[in-house]
Amino acid sequence: FFLSPKLEKRAKGKLQKQICQVVLDHFEKQYTAELGDAWSSVRDVLTSPWCWQHAVLLNRFSRSPGLESSLAEQGYQPAFPAALPYLPAAFRCYTRTAPGRFPAQKHQPGRLKEYYLLNAASLLPVLALEVKDGEDVLDLCAAPGGKSVAILQCACPGHFHCNEYDDLRSRWLEQTIESFIPDPLINLITVSKLDGRQIGDLQPEFYDKVLVDAPCSNDRSWLFSADPQQAVLRLMQRKELSSLQFQLLRSAVQALRPGGSLVYSTCTLSRAENSDLINLMLSSCRNVMPVDLSGMARGVSQEFTFLSGMQQHELLVLPEKGRAWGPMYVAKLKKVSST
Repeated sequence: FFLSPKLEKRAKGKLQKQICQVVLDHFEKQYTAELGDAWSSVRDVLTSPWCWQHAVLLNRFSRSPGLESSLAEQGYQPAFPAALPYLPAAFRCYTRTAPGRFPAQKHQPGRLKEYYLLNAASLLPVLALEVKDGEDVLDLCAAPGGKSVAILQCACPGHFHCNEYDDLRSRWLEQTIESFIPDPLINLITVSKLDGRQIGDLQPEFYDKVLVDAPCSNDRSWLFSADPQQAVLRLMQRKELSSLQFQLLRSAVQALRPGGSLVYSTCTLSRAENSDLINLMLSSCRNVMPVDLSGMARGVSQEFTFLSGMQQHELLVLPEKGRAWGPMYVAKLKKVSST
């Protein structure tokens, strides 16, 4: 998939107009300081949507006979071919190095979709969570539902609680689950609209596994903010996000049983919302300890580019051309005792 120089120039001109300059200037300053030399190549990918890639996660509850051969014909190959610490046999995902998008499937009531299109890096928090059959699982900030669907491709939880505070996003989550999960299994899923900061108080020590895919500065979408005023407002409110994320993490730890583990993830490069937050959590909560993710990182090193110099319990996927996945930050913690 290559554009002729003339078409690329035209596409660049068109897309450049859509890039929100105030956001790009802000990122330029912050990420040059935080990422150093890595930022320029990341910036090139984030500001060039024609080089973005999409993964195809197959739905084990609705297998289509010709789908995998159709994917192969279009250059897709199974993702994660290396041995990973956790990769259930039913979990099937396809990627290709060329950009472009496999056709999306429309929601049809009463009919299950055969696959989910997503950024392949967003599967890493699910693989890090290592859900096993029969475990009680909480997806604290679950909309739009891709990670919830991915968890159910891995295992059948004893009870699965998908929470989304925002009303509109909660309806989106419900529709996603309806589109991918058959009726018998849907009975094991609770969808709620609770404030995630309160779930730890409402259901203390109830879950074996908790995913906190936190609301964050979504670097990809913020760069293309159509409304400059909204962009300015977002950037002003950005500093408050880490406070919300910390409260969600505290709640998640409360909701965990001793011995249980949580995965925290964001789709931002921002250190304040990633490493700084996890460091604060580890220094302020004596009953959690970091969990080493280096085995998983080694297993997926062919697919993803990671920021070097991270601690063993965290990963930061950096988008680059040909591997335009991320940004995606993943950290894993374990609760060692009651609060």
